[in-house]
Amino acid sequence: MGVSHIIAYTIVGIPIFTGVLLLHGRKGFFKSLGLQSSIVKGFLFALLCTLPMFLGFAFVFELNREISLNTFLISIIAAAFFEELYFRSFLFGQLFRYTRLGFIPSVILGALLFGAVHLYQSTDPGELIGIFLITFLGGLLFSWVYTEWKFNLWTAVFLHLLMNFSWELFSVSDNAFGGLYSNIFRIITIAMIIILTLVYKKRRGEKLMINKHTIWKKPLPN
Repeated sequence: MGVSHIIAYTIVGIPIFTGVLLLHGRKGFFKSLGLQSSIVKGFLFALLCTLPMFLGFAFVFELNREISLNTFLISIIAAAFFEELYFRSFLFGQLFRYTRLGFIPSVILGALLFGAVHLYQSTDPGELIGIFLITFLGGLLFSWVYTEWKFNLWTAVFLHLLMNFSWELFSVSDNAFGGLYSNIFRIITIAMIIILTLVYKKRRGEKLMINKHTIWKKPLPN
């Protein structure tokens, strides 16, 4: 079931892959999707940022003894890789990187769709709103990280993967909304993501790519 899920995700992406090939050619295919960047850097950054979730959940929640290989393949591996590839790398990245559209016009469609595809987890109106807001804001955050780490998609992929893994490894919640304790540790992780990204860029002497000049419309190149 897990493998068939990955195959289905891949088939859905055929039009996307075809479009990227037409736009950038074979040589620019992986670079335009952010897949040529450092996997190790993306993993280490994500691991450091998500430690509060793993440690906090281990202290508050019990291990999920019902986690299966299919769950790992579908909810962790496939969800993280393909959702970041399609929503961040394609829907957001192609617009923001290769047009003059700023961050907000480029990110809004992908973030809305990212929130919408998680609504199946809801069982009542309040939960539906909570799930949508959390996943919508997650879409904004992952797009910001993807951009500020010089379009290294692996930063967003591993953040998504490890956050999902911590959620599944422990008996946290049946949906993305969660409860009080789960959201406390999630907020700490989000703070880590933002702070470490800002510190990294400052130490390298790099300006933020998303700023007042690029939030709505990017200026013409000199």
